[in-house]
Amino acid sequence: MKLDATVVLPPAAVTEFVRRAEADGVDGLMLAEMQHEVFVGLTIAALASARLDLTSGVAIALARSPMTLAQQAWDIQSLSGGRLRVGLGSQVKAHITSRFSLPWDKPAPQMREFVLAVRAIWRCWQEGVPLRHAGKYYRHWLMTPAFNPGPIPSGPPPILLAAVGKLMLRVAAEVADGLITHPLTSPEYLADVITPTVRSHRETDAPFEMCAQVLVASGHTPEEVAAARAAVAGQIAFYASTPAYRAVLDHHGIGGLGEELGECVRRGEWQTMGQRIDDDVFDLFAVSGDIQTAGRALYARCAGRVDRIGVNLPMGADPVLALEVLAAARRAEAESSPATGR
Repeated sequence: MKLDATVVLPPAAVTEFVRRAEADGVDGLMLAEMQHEVFVGLTIAALASARLDLTSGVAIALARSPMTLAQQAWDIQSLSGGRLRVGLGSQVKAHITSRFSLPWDKPAPQMREFVLAVRAIWRCWQEGVPLRHAGKYYRHWLMTPAFNPGPIPSGPPPILLAAVGKLMLRVAAEVADGLITHPLTSPEYLADVITPTVRSHRETDAPFEMCAQVLVASGHTPEEVAAARAAVAGQIAFYASTPAYRAVLDHHGIGGLGEELGECVRRGEWQTMGQRIDDDVFDLFAVSGDIQTAGRALYARCAGRVDRIGVNLPMGADPVLALEVLAAARRAEAESSPATGR
């Protein structure tokens, strides 16, 4: 498996972190789009690194035009020598309409068309075919020579979709090159829902990359681990309060918890929601412990199930901690290898 450091970084912190990540031997950097525009950070990372895979984890597709995203990604793919992986997500209605002030219709069909539109633009640039995409949500038919960047040696980057429900999982299988799981994903939901859905709707033998994002509560002392557990419990509670992720809770027979947490949100009880996440629910969606324990648990959770692992730390955690946990996961992988004789 490949290991990704999934982090939230301001642009000024990207260069130092990327150099540390590369020296520590991780395989990739996945920048989350939270407080900062993700492609700005990935541009800096492309210049600061020589070998890391660079992933947007995830760029909010439905808040963008296919043309603007296609152009940003094209330049970073060229700048990095072909190391970009475009991770896209739809976000939820409230953010699209009230934060980005854009219309919301049906996210799965719109995401399908978004990906197809981006691919049409890239084919125009790479292969010289006329730009012709006319759909319900996007229409692209003008590409004059002055605005065509032309082909790049590496070709277009792969597209990965973030998906939870079966409709978006089907879109990912049909039009994307891989899948990024949501942090609110249990191993059982991965095995019972995600993997079978993707397999049943994948109609090509082209590679399809499964990328797991796992919530991790870790630290160097018991006090740090306890604080991280409380923070991660809060994240689980926040995700579980969102109706878009209810399918995961329902799969485990705890849909009522989502309703309860939704009421907490409506009452503004943000600071205490995490207290409603018991140890059983926590263990469904996260690993915890000191660096070595968390790394071993991360590897055990994902080995043989996915192609890549990403560490999701609680908001505000030192991103270097992700590198330490990934190093511990790599050691656990080495210890389990037949070559070690164990």
